[in-house]
Amino acid sequence: MTVAALITWLITALGGFYLLGTWLSRGGIRQQQARTSRFPAPVIFGHFLLAAAGLIVWIVYVVADTKALAWAAFVILLPVALLGFTMFFRWIGVYRATQAVVPAVASTDVVPAERHLPVPVVLAHGALAATTLVLVLLAALGV
Repeated sequence: MTVAALITWLITALGGFYLLGTWLSRGGIRQQQARTSRFPAPVIFGHFLLAAAGLIVWIVYVVADTKALAWAAFVILLPVALLGFTMFFRWIGVYRATQAVVPAVASTDVVPAERHLPVPVVLAHGALAATTLVLVLLAALGV
């Protein structure tokens, strides 16, 4: 369970890095001032930083095998999941609202940066994150 959680967490992190890079490269930060993006920067970076901190705690747990660290990683994952759900539901609204916009015609200041996030990567990231959360809980419970 422990190693499976580590593997899913690492794959989830890779998908998250890709999504963050896409959002940044499409002007996500710049769009904060114009309020074009529906992803607040504190939510994006809070999600990223908490997930990274949790991953570090999990790696230390894998090495040290201390149950308190497993529970700490799980507790850290809870706000990560809440922030992830927040972004996911905001992304759904943006994705549906801008389906009629032709990206080649629309300027990058009009189309929110999160509109450019690939659907398969978003869905895989969420599914792997949910799997990671369950695996971490099971490992912490000693299953």
